[in-house]
Amino acid sequence: MELTSKHPGLDLDGASLERRSGPLGYLSRRSAYDWVFLALILGTDGYVLHRFGAAMGYWVQLIFLGATTALLLLGWGWSALKNLAIAVGVLSLLGISQYYGPGGVPVLARGEQEFLLKFFLSSQTAILWMALLFFVSTASYWVGMFTGGAATAADGTALRDAGGWQSNFAQYFGSRLAWVGVTMALTGTMMRWFESYLVGPDVGHIPLSNLYEVFVLFSWLTTTLYLYMEHKYRTRSMGAFAMLVVSAAVGFLLWYSLVQGAYEIQPLVPALQSWWMKLHVPANFVGYGCFAISAMIGFAYLVKLNGNESSWWKLAPLWLLGFVMFFEPLVFRQGGISEYWGVFAGISALAVAGILYGRRRIAERLPSLEVMDDVMYKSIAIGFTFFTIATILGALWAAQAWGGYWSWDPKETWALIVWLNYAAWLHMRLMKGLRGQFAAWWSLTGLLVTTFAFLGVNMFLSGLHSYGKL
Repeated sequence: MELTSKHPGLDLDGASLERRSGPLGYLSRRSAYDWVFLALILGTDGYVLHRFGAAMGYWVQLIFLGATTALLLLGWGWSALKNLAIAVGVLSLLGISQYYGPGGVPVLARGEQEFLLKFFLSSQTAILWMALLFFVSTASYWVGMFTGGAATAADGTALRDAGGWQSNFAQYFGSRLAWVGVTMALTGTMMRWFESYLVGPDVGHIPLSNLYEVFVLFSWLTTTLYLYMEHKYRTRSMGAFAMLVVSAAVGFLLWYSLVQGAYEIQPLVPALQSWWMKLHVPANFVGYGCFAISAMIGFAYLVKLNGNESSWWKLAPLWLLGFVMFFEPLVFRQGGISEYWGVFAGISALAVAGILYGRRRIAERLPSLEVMDDVMYKSIAIGFTFFTIATILGALWAAQAWGGYWSWDPKETWALIVWLNYAAWLHMRLMKGLRGQFAAWWSLTGLLVTTFAFLGVNMFLSGLHSYGKL
């Protein structure tokens, strides 16, 4: 007997029904947890707008609502983000409550008096926990690289659940530590935002204004972007390479915060007192994070491709470039190499040498070349999209702050160079079928250009962006 629907235009084929139902089909697939998350988002929006709406301004309110809407949609698509958002919210509220004394007035000095704030939840303490967790996560990923099963067979085909999606405990542990590190980074960011208002109402600002704050942003954002790739491709072995660039960033952050004292909250310079900052900076760092991931996956691609190469001289360019990737540019500052950066550079050299020495075993545990090639492409495509948006937003911001959309400031010039570099990569990929070793080399060397645009301009050049100078 043939079954038909009593309603015209509908059938009993689930796939067809889903296609025809449009938004209703999307909503019908939401779990109870999704709806709880929606309720939490709406409750947060309502409370914030009621309590602080008068002080936020029209455009800031729109940015806030857009951010929470994006968080809702991303959380509905990826449950891990719901868990992250709730955990950060709970920890941030707990930390903020610790600043309130018996009189009901928040006092910044309680950050050194209350146990939870002093050892876990104040902004600087939470960010230090982030640093430790990311270092240990990186080490754990590498332990898993030498203890798990091979991810590919001898003919290059992928093996089911090999290389450690669920079976490799060390890499599973590294992934969980990375999530906890992201949680602590975001908690520290939220606490720093609150603490800036305790320093002074005119000092309070979203923590995106200096190198210290944006390095925190880069660290957790790059880790989160990698964790999405890990989830999408169901392989954790790439984390050993992706987390290396995060650890390098954290190494810089520790030097910059502890040695230079950059963790202290400072008032915004006039050029940064704009709601454009809340859009331009995050979009820029999605681009930076994606470009960093593509470079490290390119490094992994070349290691796998040359896994059976026995001639060391053929690997010399990879060794040299890999060393430069981890050798922070600051060591070339006038005055020589400090003890901190000398140790950092030595560890970097040993890390690269160890990777190339163990390339055969590492190559067996990496996913297939096709998977890594696709990750490089997706990372650059996403990064290029956000970097383009950030560049346009930056031009609009410049017109408001300095009276012109473009002034060939060194930061602007190098941003254009970065944009052209990845535009050319994508053009060659889409029009000429760029793949394989050349694409990986290009992706890896592209990080040198990006790093100079991010850090080198601040170190060696001066201009309208000199407020970010070291």
